[in-house]
Amino acid sequence: MNALLNRYIKIIDRYIIGKYLGTFFFTMVLIIVISVVFDISEHMDNFLRNNTTIYDIAFKYYAGFIPFYINLLSPLINFLAVIYFTAKMANQTEIVPILSGKASFNRFLRPYFVAASIIFVLSFFANVYLIPFTNKLKIDFENTHGFNGDASKNDVHLQLDKNTYAYANTYDPNTHTAYQFVLEKMDGDLMREKIVANMAVYDSVKNVWSIKNYSVRYINGLRETLKVNISNKDTVLDLKPSDFVVNNAYPAMSLRELNKRIDKEKIRGAGDLKDMQYEKYRRFVYPLSSFVLMLIGVSISSRKVRGGIGLPLGIGLFLCFAYIVVDKFALVFAIKGSLSPIAAVFIPNGLFGLLGLYLLAKAPK
Repeated sequence: MNALLNRYIKIIDRYIIGKYLGTFFFTMVLIIVISVVFDISEHMDNFLRNNTTIYDIAFKYYAGFIPFYINLLSPLINFLAVIYFTAKMANQTEIVPILSGKASFNRFLRPYFVAASIIFVLSFFANVYLIPFTNKLKIDFENTHGFNGDASKNDVHLQLDKNTYAYANTYDPNTHTAYQFVLEKMDGDLMREKIVANMAVYDSVKNVWSIKNYSVRYINGLRETLKVNISNKDTVLDLKPSDFVVNNAYPAMSLRELNKRIDKEKIRGAGDLKDMQYEKYRRFVYPLSSFVLMLIGVSISSRKVRGGIGLPLGIGLFLCFAYIVVDKFALVFAIKGSLSPIAAVFIPNGLFGLLGLYLLAKAPK
C-alpha cells in the first residue's frame, strides 16, 4: 500500500493535499465555533425558559446543529480554502517552478482532485446517512422547545387511499385535534359515504382517531340516508398528526423513509411531493460541488497577481454568493414553479461546472 502511494503520490502532492485539507478543516472549525457562539446568544432565552439541561443542549441540539452547518457550509468553505492557499502559493512563486519542471497543469491538479475526493466521500456519507439522523435530533429539540412557533396547516385536503379522502379546517398540534373534520369514501367518481364531525382527536396510545359529534350520510344512487348527532366513533386511518403540520422534517428522514413518504405523497397529493423529491435528489448531487468549486478556485487563483491574495479572495466571495443565489432560485422554481426537482438540484453545479471548465481553459499553464 505504501509503495503504491509513494508511486502515485509524490512530495509535492502531499504538500498540496496537506495545505488543502489543513486550510479546509481549520476554516471549518473556526466558522463553526463562531456560529455556535452566536447561536447560544440568540437562543439563550429558549434554553432558560424551558429549563433545558446542559446534556440536552450539547447532545441533542448542538449534536444536530453542528453537523447540519458543517454539511451546509462545506462546499463554500472548500471553495474559499482552495482560493486562499492556492493564491498564497502563487503569490510566493511556488506554482511557477512546478509548471516549469515539465509538469502539466492537469498533473498539477491531481492532488486537488485527491483532496476534493476525500471531501466528496465525507460529504456523500454525511448527506445520505449521518445528517438525517443528526437533523432529527435538532428538529425534535426545536419543536419541543418552541423554536419554530405554530407550524400547523389550515384547510388540509388529503387522499388516504384509492377511495378515502380527508379534510380538516384547522388543527391544534398541542391536543392533536382536527376541527371541522370531513371523511369521504368514494367508489370511483361516486361518493358512497360522508362523515362530517366537529372534531377528530388522535389517540397516540391506540393509534386511532376519535371522531366526536358527527353525522354520516350514506349515498346509494338517488337514495340517501342521514344519521346525525352521533356522539363518538373510533376509526383507524392512514393519517398521522404530522400530516397536519408544516413539515420541516424531510431532512431528518432516512432515505428509506423518504422514499416511502414520496410514494404515499404521490397518492395523497398534499402538495409536498416536490419538497421531498428535491430533498432526496439533493443528498446525492450536493456533494459534487466539492469538485465543481475546487476547479473554479484553482483556475482563478493559480495566477500571480499584483496585490497578493486579496483579489482572488474577493472574486471567490462574489462567486460564493452567486452560487447560493442560483441554488435558492433553483429551489424556488422547483417547489413553486414547473421546474423538475432533479433538474433544480443539478442547475447550480451544472452552471458553475461549465464556468469552471471555461476558467480552467483560460488558466495559466
